[in-house]
Amino acid sequence: MTAVVPPTAAPAGRVSAGRRWSRRDLTFDKISFMVVFLVIPVLGYILFVVWPFIQAFYYSLTDWSGFTPGMNFTGLSNYFKLFSDDIFMKAVGNSLLLVIVLPIITVVLSLVLASLVTVGGPSHGPVRGLRNSSIYRVVSFFPYVIPAIVIGIIWGRVYDPSAGLLNGILTGLGFEQFQSFAWLGEQRTAMIATIFVIVWGLVGFYMVLFVAAIKGIPAEIFEAARIDGAGRFRTALTITIPLIRDNIQTAYIYMGILALDAFVYMSALNPGGGPNNSTLVMAQQLFTTAFTKGQFGLACAMGVVLAVITLVFAGIVFIVNRLTGGTNEVAE
Repeated sequence: MTAVVPPTAAPAGRVSAGRRWSRRDLTFDKISFMVVFLVIPVLGYILFVVWPFIQAFYYSLTDWSGFTPGMNFTGLSNYFKLFSDDIFMKAVGNSLLLVIVLPIITVVLSLVLASLVTVGGPSHGPVRGLRNSSIYRVVSFFPYVIPAIVIGIIWGRVYDPSAGLLNGILTGLGFEQFQSFAWLGEQRTAMIATIFVIVWGLVGFYMVLFVAAIKGIPAEIFEAARIDGAGRFRTALTITIPLIRDNIQTAYIYMGILALDAFVYMSALNPGGGPNNSTLVMAQQLFTTAFTKGQFGLACAMGVVLAVITLVFAGIVFIVNRLTGGTNEVAE
């Protein structure tokens, strides 16, 4: 009698692989989902973000005037010209000053205000913020809903040396040295006055951002810290900041990008760049070079330099956050 040999069973790996492939068969729903939510956004990003940047880099290697179809390839001559231009280097220095000072002041002040309106209330009972904290949130957020150009115009009138509100208040309090004092016309005060305006306009938004992040921390953690005898300052350093570290990183990057631009605020307060170009930033110089002087090739080189500085700044923030253990703390 001939023995019947049972068929050899297929390896388990092949069976599971076949089953996985059957589950991933491309259907109309899957294809339409990928097209709508993946292909179209990627194409839009390439078309409206990547491609203009490539174009700008190409134009930066030419002498294009912006208003003629013809242009001559000049290589890196525009970049050599930029780094030998004292006015542009002054603008770079002012932009770097803003990117160092503005995020620190805004983020620290926003953190303090957010802590006060969320966990800065009484030291007994449930963890809560100051009394009527919702009113403080609305009041502090109000400047952010005003357009930046309007804020610049308003504060330009406040700083007016002859009829400005600030000089009127100071002279009324007996400080006669501030009569007809030009806050935006003095080299030693122009940048400080401008930084104050930008912080005033943005601190409310970042405060609300941090309030939402702090609200996501379980109240039991703050109550445990209170039982252990931790004060408000120690609680902020050891609990609040580590647990919302990613939010702080995001806010810092956004503030740094705004500081590197700051075109609207600077143009509204000091259209000409301030006394001795003390408030001139790269975006202002780029606009003047392109639309006043008609040197679009050189202006594109300025834009490329600005974009590279922005990317370097963001990269430094990410690297510092990773080296200091930010990702690990959040993951834990």
